[in-house]
Amino acid sequence: MVLQDADLFPAPTITRSKFAPRSWPGITPESTATLKRIIKDSYERWHVFFLRDYRPHNHSIHYALALWTFGTDDEVIQAAYKHDCGMLLPRFESPGTITLSNWMDHVGDDDYYGAYLDFFKDIVKKQGVKSAVQEYIFSEKANFVAGRKEDQQPEMLNRLLDGVIHSLIHVGNGLEFSVPGLVIEGLAWTAVHFNSSSKVMPQSLWKEAEAKGPVASLTSRFLGLGSAETTSKKTNVHAFTILARILKDSRFDDIEAVDEYTVVYSNITDKFSDVVMEYVRQWTYDQSLPDEAERKIEELVYTNALIYGVAGWSKDEPFNTDFYTDHIVTSSLFLFTISEILPPASIEVFLRSYFTVCLTWWIGRGRPAFDINGFYANATLNPGPVAPFPKPHKDALPSADSMKASCPNPWLQLVQEILVVPDEHLPKTQRALSHFAEIYGGRQKGEEDFVNTELEGAGELDGTLFVRTAVLTNERLRNERDTDFTISTYWDRKGFYKSAESKKIKRGLPEGAT
Repeated sequence: MVLQDADLFPAPTITRSKFAPRSWPGITPESTATLKRIIKDSYERWHVFFLRDYRPHNHSIHYALALWTFGTDDEVIQAAYKHDCGMLLPRFESPGTITLSNWMDHVGDDDYYGAYLDFFKDIVKKQGVKSAVQEYIFSEKANFVAGRKEDQQPEMLNRLLDGVIHSLIHVGNGLEFSVPGLVIEGLAWTAVHFNSSSKVMPQSLWKEAEAKGPVASLTSRFLGLGSAETTSKKTNVHAFTILARILKDSRFDDIEAVDEYTVVYSNITDKFSDVVMEYVRQWTYDQSLPDEAERKIEELVYTNALIYGVAGWSKDEPFNTDFYTDHIVTSSLFLFTISEILPPASIEVFLRSYFTVCLTWWIGRGRPAFDINGFYANATLNPGPVAPFPKPHKDALPSADSMKASCPNPWLQLVQEILVVPDEHLPKTQRALSHFAEIYGGRQKGEEDFVNTELEGAGELDGTLFVRTAVLTNERLRNERDTDFTISTYWDRKGFYKSAESKKIKRGLPEGAT
């Protein structure tokens, strides 16, 4: 069905599926109308970046959507959007049009953002969102074209994962909430990002995934080379094992302390691309298994929570709310949403490329280790109430003087506290962590797939990893009550570097950036 202009910005809807994040009570016709108006307004008015040189992103819609899903009042959602609008860059006319014949010629150039919006609007109206995303981001021809020079390849998946993975978040939001206009924006965002991962995302990823696709796997088993089940059990290499091997690799012992986010990333791809690819290729993925994507996404979700949460904890210092590794948590929320529209080979390319980017950010931030036992011994499951708080009933359970009588469900308190803080990232972070706590919260310590990895302490991990990380994130928020959010942000950018230079890196971005 061909979409009309009126179809591009419907009221967002909540996806009902096994792995789709839920909405919280509180959504009203008023909050939905406000959100719908904001989404279209942002599309029509604002550029993807609000500083041309540093390239920080327009987070306004990610922020508004997260607030809406938590049931936030429409006045708060409108105030949050107004807060962000004060620093956004208005859209401007592109120097030319983008067409089917030249769409690959201007990738990476944000002067053409408006033209790419018009181009992808026509594509999505004709093809629909799923077809457009597959063809213009994940297909091999959207990334590598025979006859084009190496430095002129489109590399759209590479660009989707550039800029701390914001374009993926935008496309994911559009798919999750069934808003074609957001997918159009996400495609245009992708097109104007840099191809910063060229050295760790080669064309061979597509060739290798296609060569070992489901048909090839079935043929191997038919010829007696082993069943999918036995082969997977014998050869599976978990993402935790990749972390453990990288931790032991002395080549990463003295990562240079850097501040600017583009240099944090390129510092690793320039010096260690072959090494990173060596480890990424060790991570196994079996397309013939019907639940492989589900299992591998769980590995990535836990891995990213480890990198942000466990690595950020220290017995000697406050929790390090690292700005960059936080994004690998918030972006992992959309792995299921995007994967479910892709064919098997594209899913493998997507997840392997995503894992590459997450590993690169972790290494780039100093390759911090994971004191899992210390984390579980000290990171609490409950944030406790914020005073003043209504006194519990005299017969409250388990007892009137118990902290749990005032805060029996930690997520209610955690979500309550972040909804009115003028920071775009906090609602996104707690939304991702709360969703992972919902789908993985019942995991027990000592389960075989974690125990059998090479990561020390992995057997201690359970489903409480996410609430513990959320509580630590919230504790930092409580300690920042007097922070002036108009000139600073609450996120850390000092990294985890061993060198003395890390002490010189301050919290916050250049003025006006986020």
